[in-house]
Amino acid sequence: MARSLSTPSFAMLLQRFFVDHLQQHRSLSPCTISAYRDTFKLLLHFAERHLGKTPVTLALADLDARFLLTFLDYLERERHNSTRSRNARLAALRSFLKYATHHDLDALPIIERALAIPMKRFERPMLGFLSREEISAILDAPEPRGWTGQRDRALLAMLYNTGARVSEVIAIRIKDVVLDHSPCVHLHGKGRKNRSVPLWRSTAELLRKWKRCLQTTEGSSYLFPNRGGTEMTRSNVTQRLALAVSAAARKCSSLRQRSISPHTIRHATAMHLLQSGVDITVIALWLGHESPATTHMYVEADLTMKQRALNRLQPTKGNSLRYRPPDQLMYFLESL
Repeated sequence: MARSLSTPSFAMLLQRFFVDHLQQHRSLSPCTISAYRDTFKLLLHFAERHLGKTPVTLALADLDARFLLTFLDYLERERHNSTRSRNARLAALRSFLKYATHHDLDALPIIERALAIPMKRFERPMLGFLSREEISAILDAPEPRGWTGQRDRALLAMLYNTGARVSEVIAIRIKDVVLDHSPCVHLHGKGRKNRSVPLWRSTAELLRKWKRCLQTTEGSSYLFPNRGGTEMTRSNVTQRLALAVSAAARKCSSLRQRSISPHTIRHATAMHLLQSGVDITVIALWLGHESPATTHMYVEADLTMKQRALNRLQPTKGNSLRYRPPDQLMYFLESL
């Protein structure tokens, strides 16, 4: 079939995908666009080595299912990407291929077969989270006297109260916090999704004390700045949390030899809300999950704990009848 003169080349299609589709029509965040960009940089380098084609000469038809599977295998075997990373790269490729179906009908059969490549399944590790006693020990660990100690106390209390991502907490400005009648904080979340989270009375009181320590009350200033008055980094928060955990472990022995990150605090918030009877859809809104299905992993973790407790019980006495398949075929199926 002759190629239509109006059909864009692969290079032109890819540029339109990023500029028109991702940036203008979908308005994706710069972080998401950067992740998509990195996927295609890897793909184009791989194609140049394995197909002998430069990025400009590559055609959409070259991205068939066999080539893409070889590329995904390369990511796992040679670049040692995790299954999650492999699936994220595939998601970016799928997004482009779906866009391409509207602009290159000649390549539609090839694209359809490529889109049939499934995401790879992987084992999700059981969530590790902190008990209420462990959380209390960590929150009380920073020295209450001094600028740094008061900031760390307020910072850790905010992390636990909101269950926010560390990027969301360090981006909080003074104007984002309401401490009057109904205390709350306005978070600017992942994917530029904003949400408001209520503040507990204890958190609001810590924040009132902390605001009196700040050198400026200008609304655009960061609520939790570093010593230089600028935004803290992720590594700053991780380091301050590590110091608090180390201090708390002297009184709470269960914290010793544990690897605790800011994201562990987020997991603890979700689990404690769940155990307090808060509905899972509310927890999803609290954490800023786009879908309650993401929050369901906390329910599974809680059920796992209940199963462990159940397994400690002594089984009741009595003969249990074991199911026996009626024929060899059924026996084979049961053995799988």
